[in-house]
Amino acid sequence: MPVVAHDWGGAVAWWGALLFPERIDRLAILNVPHPIAFRRALRSDPDQRKRSRYIGYFQLPWLPERKLADDGYRALRGMLVRLSKAGSFTDADLDRYAAAWARPGALTAMLAWYRAAFRRPAPKPPTERVEPPVRIIWGIQDTALSPALIDPSAALCREADVFRLPAGHWVHLEAPERVNALLLDFLGELPVRSGAGS
Repeated sequence: MPVVAHDWGGAVAWWGALLFPERIDRLAILNVPHPIAFRRALRSDPDQRKRSRYIGYFQLPWLPERKLADDGYRALRGMLVRLSKAGSFTDADLDRYAAAWARPGALTAMLAWYRAAFRRPAPKPPTERVEPPVRIIWGIQDTALSPALIDPSAALCREADVFRLPAGHWVHLEAPERVNALLLDFLGELPVRSGAGS
């Protein structure tokens, strides 16, 4: 099965490839480092530690939820607009996001990823090397994740190719034509499987 993932989905996908390599034919990752590369960067790279300091704020109980929800989710809306290429998020997009954030428990569920990562660090994987072929697509203007994470992530893969794009964290929204072409090229090489669900 091919997997394409971004952000926290990308973190889960990396772990899926490490723990269940036989289940993943190809892995396409957008702006998320290999977990071992990220762990090492948090220990040794002052720039990445600085970029990740917001995670410390998210460890506080209830206050982040309250601040993020204030004034119609102004902070979250502003973050999406401010940290992406102009036009990546329309007003209608932002309204849909705000409606999702307003659902009971949604903000706490979002922040739970950060809280769990801090409080319950992942165990050492059985191997650091990702076996399925990997395509890393990275918007190099990402403010949260340094482009310095790209090469160490690729080095932990048996086979990886890397594409650096002039975009930010939401590379798939900022450069959709290029990202889609790269994904179709990568995933188009998969053999067609016969049987149920094909």
